[in-house]
Amino acid sequence: MKQGSGLPVFPGVAIGKVVVYQKAKRREAVSSGDAAVEQAKFDAACETAKEQLSRLYEKAKAELGEEQAAIVEVQMLMLDDLDYLEAVADEIANGAAAATAAAECGESMALVFAALDDEYMKARCADIRDVSQRVAGILSGADDFKLPDGSFLLAAEDLAPSETIQLPRDRILAFVTQGGSSSSHTAILARTLNIPSLVQSDIDLQDAAQCEVLAVDGFTGNWYMDPDAETLAMLTKKQAEAAADREALEVYRGKKSITKSGKQILLCANIGCPEDAEAAVAGDAEGIGLMRSEFLYLGRDSLPSEDELFEAYKKVAEIMGERPVVIRTLDIGADKQVDYMDLDKEENPALGLRGLRICLTRVDEIFRPQLRAIYRASAYGNLNVMFPMVASVWELQEAKALCKQIREELEAEGIPTKDVPIGVMIETPAAAVLAHELAKEAAFFSVGTNDLTQYTLAVDRQNAKLGRFYDPYHPALMALLAHIAKSANEAGIWAGICGELGADPKLTETFVRMGFSELSMAPGRILGTRKIVCESEE
Repeated sequence: MKQGSGLPVFPGVAIGKVVVYQKAKRREAVSSGDAAVEQAKFDAACETAKEQLSRLYEKAKAELGEEQAAIVEVQMLMLDDLDYLEAVADEIANGAAAATAAAECGESMALVFAALDDEYMKARCADIRDVSQRVAGILSGADDFKLPDGSFLLAAEDLAPSETIQLPRDRILAFVTQGGSSSSHTAILARTLNIPSLVQSDIDLQDAAQCEVLAVDGFTGNWYMDPDAETLAMLTKKQAEAAADREALEVYRGKKSITKSGKQILLCANIGCPEDAEAAVAGDAEGIGLMRSEFLYLGRDSLPSEDELFEAYKKVAEIMGERPVVIRTLDIGADKQVDYMDLDKEENPALGLRGLRICLTRVDEIFRPQLRAIYRASAYGNLNVMFPMVASVWELQEAKALCKQIREELEAEGIPTKDVPIGVMIETPAAAVLAHELAKEAAFFSVGTNDLTQYTLAVDRQNAKLGRFYDPYHPALMALLAHIAKSANEAGIWAGICGELGADPKLTETFVRMGFSELSMAPGRILGTRKIVCESEE
């Protein structure tokens, strides 16, 4: 028996034969030597890719739903992205083969997304890499990998978005990949299919190809090749118990999240784009606790218009109905740069121009259109707005004054609006310490635990070498969280958690005890968290 570990992205146990997935192998690209010929080949390949993706979109929509289909839709849009198309044209003009230019320019764009601080946005680099490799494959020719019949666990170096969508979802028992992240498409699909899976694992694919049985424990993050009788018995028992637990969670669907002492906790979902709202509804979320606006700004060559933003926010509002939706205003800048914003390079981007800071310095260009779009969309649902990276009371006051001015402008124009509660995303230690003062100005708090942990401990959460020092249970962080909740409750406003800790079962009761009344997380975590809340004595 051989065993190892990885990062679990969905709990459970899977046991069965393993298939090692191999990427389609491209033939070596050779330029014809004529730039015009190579450009024509690239243009034709893009059209072919669009046709393929269109068929894949319909398949994904029918079999997996709008959320997974949206992955393909994003890729289709990239094939019209001017930054990408112009970069490829320049490479071809400089003598590169069309296939080489398509792959290398896609990789360059993917690296920009990979460097972003936000895990959700970082995972989008896979979309860019995937579609550029598709075009390159069409140009150079690629042999598709054939999957066997029957059910199996899939092991791979990593899986591209289009690969995950094309896989036979009804036959896959688990994923085990060497790459990926908790926000990767492999992880998203695993949670969609409710199958135990590991990413960032230390599995040897050559060994995996030779083993008879592979077992995955999504609770502990362990994998086992050809497990011995004792291990197999332990895992089989665990598998049966997990299946019974999942079935038992269905009794919490549609119920309110109320503790035994009568405290009601709103369990909401985090989303990145309008299509994700449908997954939130399917997961029985009681609202949207965090809509990241960055998705609407990235992967394009100019700022989105007010109308584009309005349509996106309106769609989310209409999908969620009366359930509350919290929209975080643009959190971009510093390490989350996009070329068309012409932001300066900074020596210390984590402490640079980002979040509300950039909005307050570029009001007419960036902040005003977004706030107008939010207030316009407010007429179609129950919208709230919150500002990221707040460190001082004056920042919130200035942003609130602009909100008031914009609502008055819209009403003067005859455009209907509703009241939009204004909150603060608490993610700087300054905001946490000043929570009692900010609570006098804000309608609610939502804690971004990822950045708050990073800034409190002075530990870069993206630096793998500092993993042992990045402690989300650090007593200093717990003290700040307790102070934030206390300040909110004393001021009569609500406080929630929208960072990764919101779904941590070890902290659910702690957050309730502190006084948080809202937790926001991935949709697949809602029912499990509701069970903990309903069984809590707090």
